[in-house]
This record gives sequence, structure tokens and C-alpha cells, in this order.
Amino acid sequence: MSPITHFLVGWTALERTQPTDRDKALVVLAGLAPDLDGLGIIVDFATRTLGLAATNYYQEFHRVYGHGLPAALAISALVACFAVHKYRAAAGAFVAVHLHFICDILGSRGTGAEDIWGIAYFSPLASKPVFEWRGQWELISWQNTLITLILLGWMFARGMRAGYTPLRLASKGADAQVVDALRKRFGRGS
Repeated sequence: MSPITHFLVGWTALERTQPTDRDKALVVLAGLAPDLDGLGIIVDFATRTLGLAATNYYQEFHRVYGHGLPAALAISALVACFAVHKYRAAAGAFVAVHLHFICDILGSRGTGAEDIWGIAYFSPLASKPVFEWRGQWELISWQNTLITLILLGWMFARGMRAGYTPLRLASKGADAQVVDALRKRFGRGS
């Protein structure tokens, strides 16, 4: 699934489990962290664009270093280092990373019916077991789009009730304006 969807899954599932804004941000970012192993796509694009010797880092490394139990443990430990409530945030991060894995198993297929992306759970230490679903949706699919739209709706509805959205993590003032606008537009005055 897309990073936006991963973010929304982490936010809607886990933000209420974390008592501080810092811990909310760390847990939600932990749900995005597995895709750091896909940043080789930038190098691949640059080498092709600049006419240099082609690289294939994305295909070689994506889902190798960030998509397994070792990464989940490392990301959770890193979150604990920076969190206010260390154990709670580490547990939230561990769940967020696994939600990322589940989302990828559900909806990350390439364009071909056999272009299934699996999760080698102990990668890079071992290549088995691999978790995959033969019915995996394409990355660009109506299912993923619908899930993203539902999660956006949930996030905005929750924001009106709770008085904040994920924008709070970047700017409390801007978030207050968004919540106020949502409440005015949808009949829940502030």
C-alpha cells in the first residue's frame, strides 16, 4: 500500500494508545519505517535519468531489510530510545510495523497477476517463511483507494470528536484551524 495509507492505518489504529504527541508521532512513523529499504528506487531513477550504469537497488533490497521480524524489533527498540513512555511506545511501534506487513500482503501486487510481493518474516537472516496472499491487490487498485478514503473519513471524524488530527504533530495552530473548519462544515461547532 502507499505510504499515505500506511500512515493512516497507523494513526487510526494506534494514536489513542499513546498518551503524548511525541509517542503518537514515533509510533505512526514506525509504521512507515519498513519502506526505508525501498529508498534505492531514488538511486535507480537517478542512474537511469543521468545515463549512468543502471542499478536495481529497489528490486534487490526492498522488502529485504525493513520487512521482517528483525526490522520490527530494531524499529521498536529505536522508538523506545526516543519515547516518553518507552514500553508502551515500543509495543505500539511493533504493532505498527506488523500492520505495515499486513497491508503489504493485502495490497502491494505489481501489474501482473503473478507479481505477488511476499514478506520473508525473518529476512535478512533467513528467507523462509514467506507470507503472501495469492489474491493480493495491485498497489494501484480500487480496494487500496477505498481503504485510503475510508481511513481519511475516519481520521476527520475522529478529529472532530477528539479535537485534533495528525496535523497536530506538525503544527498545533494549523491543526486547531482544520478541526474548527471541519466542525463548522459538518455541524459540530467548536
